[in-house]
Amino acid sequence: MARISPMPRIGFSNAVLAAGMVFLYVPIFSLIAYSFNASRLVTIWGGFSVKWYGSLFKNDIIMAAAMRSLEVGVIAATASVILGTMAGYALARLGRFRGRVLFSGMMTAPLVMPDVITGISLLLMFITMGTLIGWPMERGVITIAIAHTTFCMCYVAVIIQSRLIAMDISLEEAAMDLGSRPLGVLIDVTLPIIAPAMLSGWLLSFTLSLDDLVISSFVAGPGATTLPLLIYSKVKLGVTPDINALATLMILVVTLAVTAAGLLMARRERRRIEDEQLAFAEAG
Repeated sequence: MARISPMPRIGFSNAVLAAGMVFLYVPIFSLIAYSFNASRLVTIWGGFSVKWYGSLFKNDIIMAAAMRSLEVGVIAATASVILGTMAGYALARLGRFRGRVLFSGMMTAPLVMPDVITGISLLLMFITMGTLIGWPMERGVITIAIAHTTFCMCYVAVIIQSRLIAMDISLEEAAMDLGSRPLGVLIDVTLPIIAPAMLSGWLLSFTLSLDDLVISSFVAGPGATTLPLLIYSKVKLGVTPDINALATLMILVVTLAVTAAGLLMARRERRRIEDEQLAFAEAG
């Protein structure tokens, strides 16, 4: 019986992959190319120039919005990792406890909730809190950071829970058999193993915070304009070359951060494998 060659299927898969890569990255590369366009008209090439980068750094409004977005992103990502790690640990290690189903549902709800609903809900909450307890008196960086933490921590919790479920629990049990207390096991064994997942959660939270537009538009007050809000307001009047330069710098920063995180996690993974092999060799 004749065998069917798998080559046509492989060729089709490669073609689909190539089409997908072109669809995703050609717009990004064209944006980067036009950030060096000397012409004020974005779609008309007027020669190579870096003047828009100089114009960008001289624009105090854009630089202030960029620094504000970075501040919010760092605060929200750090808070999300702390809260999300605790939530993921509770779901993965505490077994079945009273209210687990409700807690799990509350952790996953923001993942599927429309941003508009989340933004309106947070806006009403901040207004009610300001009326009842006098805080926050006005919406700004803190309210944006709280709003971003609300949905970013859910992503971190899912990542941490998945990593803990896949983790070999015998490592924790061995540490306890050797006399380590639960807190010591958490600090010396569990946290180092899930550290790459925590780093991934931080980077994801930072990216989501830096990228958010809808929720920020509800909870940001006067003088608290983030970079996505500023870009959106400028794009409505037409894309300018300095926006292309700004987007190129953001792509560069994200690429460097992801590359550094990937190298760090690969290094930690190699070290973990070497430590396990050394431990097995000594046990043998």
